[in-house]
Amino acid sequence: MYHLLVSFTGWENRDLLESDRIFEYTQDGLIRSFKSNGVLDQSKVSQIPALFMSEIHGEGIQFARVGFINKVENRGKEVRLDYYFDSGIPPISNTMIQQMASELDIDGYEFSRTHWAIKNVDLFRILLKNQPFTKIEPKVFKLDEFRAIDEKLISVMMPFASQFDKVYETLQVLSDKLSLKCLRADDIWENEVIIQDIVSLIHRSRIVICDCTGRNPNVFYEAGIAHTIGKDVILIAQNESDIPFDLRHIRYVTYLNNNEGRENLAEKVSQRIQTLLQK
Repeated sequence: MYHLLVSFTGWENRDLLESDRIFEYTQDGLIRSFKSNGVLDQSKVSQIPALFMSEIHGEGIQFARVGFINKVENRGKEVRLDYYFDSGIPPISNTMIQQMASELDIDGYEFSRTHWAIKNVDLFRILLKNQPFTKIEPKVFKLDEFRAIDEKLISVMMPFASQFDKVYETLQVLSDKLSLKCLRADDIWENEVIIQDIVSLIHRSRIVICDCTGRNPNVFYEAGIAHTIGKDVILIAQNESDIPFDLRHIRYVTYLNNNEGRENLAEKVSQRIQTLLQK
């Protein structure tokens, strides 16, 4: 069940409603259940969700909000509603509510009349069923949505140059110490084109390490992919200036490419990995 509350001027957390507009367009059995002996059952009212919307030709913003009624105060010919919106549920356009009208048991006339009704349908199930989801469908490569994430896999994005070999070895050693495995795209060959291997590696990894040293465009591209599909990304670089402006707000690790510098890198990255694995 849910409350349907429609107002000409919209809703702003505390509003007055004429008493004779309460439980219009509501089945008699529901009215008796919520208003036994003519007295409103406050506890029952607060237990079910409410859909607050503006009249479709009214002055209010043409979006509905989902929330709950805290209290109903009788003021003679009017009642005062105290309520709140669920911040975790975004506003829903009136147009979308109209499209779901039959499922929500809303009569067409209700969209143009200020009133309070109770509907004997599952509001959340219907909203979830009709929620428009945007699916990521890249054109240059494919994301295998059915491939499981390997919780022990760390992938490393860096230029394929000999100067990075010892850096990669350092990351492999620290991964072994954490009982994890570390791979770079040149460690695998599963697809005809290398970009697909890289994307597949990023997609199934628990954490992605991106070495921005030298401002390599491929690494930036790969970091963007990892961020887009929601991966935890650790940025590293030999020079702070190699971290581009758009990524400066994200914490990163700088290191020197010598024995001591790589040891410090391993320590800092290891701490970050352990923190991420606890999420």
